[in-house]
Amino acid sequence: MRDRIRFTLLDLILLIILFSGAAYVLFKMKMELHYEWDWSAVASYIVRYDAAAESYVPGLLLAGLAVTFKLSVWSTLFASIIGLFMGLMKISKNVILKLTSSAYVGVVRNIPSIVFIFIFYFFISGQIADAFEFNYRSDSVSWYGTIFSFLFAPSSMLAVFISAVFTLALYEGAYMTEIVRAGIESVEKGQGEAADALGLSRYQKMRHIVLPQAFKRILPPMAGQIISVIKDSAIVSVISVQDLTFRGTELMASTYKTYEIWITITLMYFILTYGCSIAVGSVEKRMERKGYV
Repeated sequence: MRDRIRFTLLDLILLIILFSGAAYVLFKMKMELHYEWDWSAVASYIVRYDAAAESYVPGLLLAGLAVTFKLSVWSTLFASIIGLFMGLMKISKNVILKLTSSAYVGVVRNIPSIVFIFIFYFFISGQIADAFEFNYRSDSVSWYGTIFSFLFAPSSMLAVFISAVFTLALYEGAYMTEIVRAGIESVEKGQGEAADALGLSRYQKMRHIVLPQAFKRILPPMAGQIISVIKDSAIVSVISVQDLTFRGTELMASTYKTYEIWITITLMYFILTYGCSIAVGSVEKRMERKGYV
C-alpha cells in the first residue's frame, strides 16, 4: 500500500513562507505600482452579447483560445507521428535512416524556435498555400470550405495557420523522437531475444512486444511534451496567428488593461494545460486498472 500523505511541521512552515511571500508581493504591488485595476470589461473579452445575432458569442480571448486549442491538437498529432517514425528510424540498423533521424533531431534542437518559425513561414508557407490553393478559397463557397474553417482557420488565415502547425510539429517532433527512442531502448533486450526465438519478424516484434511495453514508459514524458506544445504555441503569434497570445497583445495595446488581460490569459492557458494533465492522468490510471502499467 502506498504511504499516506502526512502534514508535518515543515510543511506548515513552508506554507507560511509561501503565503507571506505572496502577501508581500501583493503589498508591494499595491503600494508602488500605482495601477488602477478595472476588471469590468474582462468578461466581455471572453463572452459577449451580439445584438445583431441576439445571442452570446465568443469574445476575442475565447476565440483566441479556440485557435490555440486547434493549433495544439493538430501540432501534437503531427508531432507524435513524426516522433514515432523518426524514433523508429533512429534505432534502425539502416545507416541512412539512422543518420537522417539524427540529423533532423540535431538541427531542430539546436535552432531557436522563433528562428525556426520565421524560416519555415517565409520560405515554405507560400508554397503550401499555392499547392493547396487554400489562401484564395472562400469559406462560404462550399461545405468543405466551412469544415476547413471550423477545423483549421478561415481562408484568409489558413496559410499562416498551416505554417504554424507544421512548424510546431517539426519543432516538437524532434523532442518526441528522443522520447520514443528512449522508451523503446528502455525495454529489456531479453524481450526482443524471446521474440526472435519465437520466429517473429521485426515488424511483429515491434508491434506486439516492444511498443506496447514502451508505450507505458513513453506516456508520462509524452504528456509533458504535449503540455509544452500548448505553451510553445504562444510563440506563433509573431507570424500573426490569431491565437490567445496574439489576441491578448491586441487587447492590451487598445485598452491598456495590461495586468487584467495577461492574468486572464494566464488562467486560460493554465486551464488548458491542467485539463490536459488531468486527461493524461486518467488514461494512466485506466491503463493501470487494466494491467497495462
